[in-house]
Amino acid sequence: MNPSSDPTGLLHAFLLDGQGGGRFLTWDEVQNWTPEQGRIWLHFDYTDPFSCDWITNHSGLEPLITEALLTEETRPRVIGIRDGLLIAFRGVNKNPGADPEDMVSLRIWADNERIISSRKRKLLSIGDMLEQLQKGNGPADSAEFIVSLADRLVWRMSDTVDLFEDRVDELEDIALSEERSTLRFELANLRRQTITLRRHLSPQREAFARLLVEKISWFDDTNRMRMREVSDRLIRHIEDIDAVRERAGVTHEELLSRMSEQLNERMYVLSIVAAIFLPLGFFTGLLGVNVGGIPGAENPWAFLIFSLILIAIVVVQIAVFKWKKWL
Repeated sequence: MNPSSDPTGLLHAFLLDGQGGGRFLTWDEVQNWTPEQGRIWLHFDYTDPFSCDWITNHSGLEPLITEALLTEETRPRVIGIRDGLLIAFRGVNKNPGADPEDMVSLRIWADNERIISSRKRKLLSIGDMLEQLQKGNGPADSAEFIVSLADRLVWRMSDTVDLFEDRVDELEDIALSEERSTLRFELANLRRQTITLRRHLSPQREAFARLLVEKISWFDDTNRMRMREVSDRLIRHIEDIDAVRERAGVTHEELLSRMSEQLNERMYVLSIVAAIFLPLGFFTGLLGVNVGGIPGAENPWAFLIFSLILIAIVVVQIAVFKWKKWL
């Protein structure tokens, strides 16, 4: 952890030893750092006034780079500037209570001597990198740092993609049962999450591809090969997200089809019942008018005879319906 005397906007300063490890630096050590001591990684919270001031006025970076490190809205990209890389990556928001599709942005300037990164919200992949470095298993230089960070970001996405796949499996099983009261809402929510996540990841795929073709002296072929593997894994995640979205769409269509079938069945039953009672209502209404001359008005057996006639009409109707295979 950083000493309490360090500026609040500086989340950490780490000196890489070139062997996969290193140590934290105090702010005084950062100010006295020289490239001969090793590569340095400075990680800032860009919303802090100190961070804004130091990056803008004391980092020695060009205005284009400082503006990119401090901008509020950004999308994944990789831009080669002289012999350095200006990078913006996104990672899945794994913070407690956050939605997975609410991505966290990370802005990076990297050259062969130093790495300057900034963020607003906590990104767990950064914590993974620090843990690796403290164990001596982290990146040895700037190129390995970028590849390892991209790899960590993609691995963190795996849990979210697996969660989406498990969820759509559950919803498909529920769609085959009778418990479908909230299924339409859950399917719509899952589709919304996958669409949002894919919209955020597609530019990252383009950024990874751009990183592979940038001509940077310190980014060698070995790191490009590793980066290509990370890019391929990201593409597989995007394809899996597309598959989840399509499966959710098919399940939603199947649900609507089943609901339509149930509605048609109920309407059919109501139609049969209405067809049976239609002639009965006609005869009872005809004989129920309050005028003289109603047949059987003086006959004590008239009601029984009339009831038997109605029953016979119902029997004949049912027989006709069965003959027509309507029942």
